Amino acid sequence: MFWLSHHHEEEYNRTYLLGGVRVCARCLGTYPVLLAVMVALFKARAPLSWEWDVPVVLGLTLPALVDWAVGRFRPGGGSNAVRTLTGVLLGVALGRSLFIHLQKPLPQVLVWQAALVAVVALPVLLMTYRSSRDG
Repeated sequence: MFWLSHHHEEEYNRTYLLGGVRVCARCLGTYPVLLAVMVALFKARAPLSWEWDVPVVLGLTLPALVDWAVGRFRPGGGSNAVRTLTGVLLGVALGRSLFIHLQKPLPQVLVWQAALVAVVALPVLLMTYRSSRDG
């Protein structure tokens, strides 16, 4: 069952079992925090631009990307506590960038965030795809 879990049986070490349902460890940190941050920013009527948006959002996104990338090369490694923590940081970053995006589509912070994800994810996916095909 893929309810908040996009992992197959061989990756169940990356999930928590909650009430008989598999939940992705990183997603468990990301989505509730993302929602909470967005609600808080809307309630506070936060400004759409802070000078530190880009560096903070990128800085909070990077740990999840690094942990994910390491996990692609070492599928049995890592811990769910680290995945959940990096998910929380990612949730804060996504909450801020999506808060802005919903009011001002494609803001600079979201474009930079997407670029960071692409720069990290594409080479990792290509390298791990090749190694899985070769091995």
